[in-house]
Amino acid sequence: MRTRPVLLCAIAALSLTFLTGLPTSAHEDRGDDRGRDRGAQQLGNPEYGVCRGTDERCYHDWGNFDPAAGVKVLLYTRTAGPRHQNLGPALAAGLNPPLTAANVVHNGVIALGQANGFAVDYTEDLAQISSPNQLFRYNAVVFYSTSRDTLDDAAQTALRQYIRGGGGFVGIHNAFGTEYNWPWYEGLLGGANYYDHGPNQPATVQTVDRRDVSTAGLPERWNFTDEWYNLVPYPSNVRVLLTVDERTMAQGVEGPMGHPGHGSVHPVAWCQYYDGGRAFLTTLGHDAKDFATDGSFAGAAEFQKLIVGGIQSAAGMKPFCR
Repeated sequence: MRTRPVLLCAIAALSLTFLTGLPTSAHEDRGDDRGRDRGAQQLGNPEYGVCRGTDERCYHDWGNFDPAAGVKVLLYTRTAGPRHQNLGPALAAGLNPPLTAANVVHNGVIALGQANGFAVDYTEDLAQISSPNQLFRYNAVVFYSTSRDTLDDAAQTALRQYIRGGGGFVGIHNAFGTEYNWPWYEGLLGGANYYDHGPNQPATVQTVDRRDVSTAGLPERWNFTDEWYNLVPYPSNVRVLLTVDERTMAQGVEGPMGHPGHGSVHPVAWCQYYDGGRAFLTTLGHDAKDFATDGSFAGAAEFQKLIVGGIQSAAGMKPFCR
């Protein structure tokens, strides 16, 4: 009988309810020298009816993954709304259809996998992810700039069963612009959701937690260019890894709908256990130049290290969310 993981998760869920009001990082003083005070307290702290947070007892190890079989991840990029330019043209049906040079994300993640010990399949075909058995072939599933209602009912059920079975999830950039009306998925993102963003512009990223595999060795401060997503709800019960220093932005963070930004704690990467699985999240990843390898784009090397570590840890290759 497989009762012990469920029991442990129930116990952990009860214990984590006492952590709800605590800051997610020692760096979250919630202050702001411009007079703004933004954070989880102001923007809500939803509950999703699952075990979630940074306590590893929320993880279910059902033995669904064979370490001796090697590590393989699935990159999913189907868009049902706006499509980011770095995804290139929509992919043909099936698994691993032909790519063009314009499919920058796919080519980039495949190359990172080849250099870092994990194989990558890719698809935009719902038929490839419509059952848990299909997903359990992969140690982690990566949603990179998916958009809107990118999953049908069967795929939603498969993803949920996969995560509950100990699967890994990596959400990058517009994974936050996906499945707006599915509360379980919002929880998978860290109890966070896309609200809006200001102009694509350079700013300084702050590495606020350097213990994690994804951030170990990153500078304390490094330059990067992105859209700097504003989030409502604001991430809660997660380990914040990176923030952006809003003071370094030339045009502020006000988006088209008028969100004023998150003040002194504007998270851009975090990790959590969720409903039995592992989830690594980052709002970064807008530009095709993020995958440059010639040093021509500030922060590209740091971004690539971030997502490699996130994939490796979510997939169980490296310690997760430590």
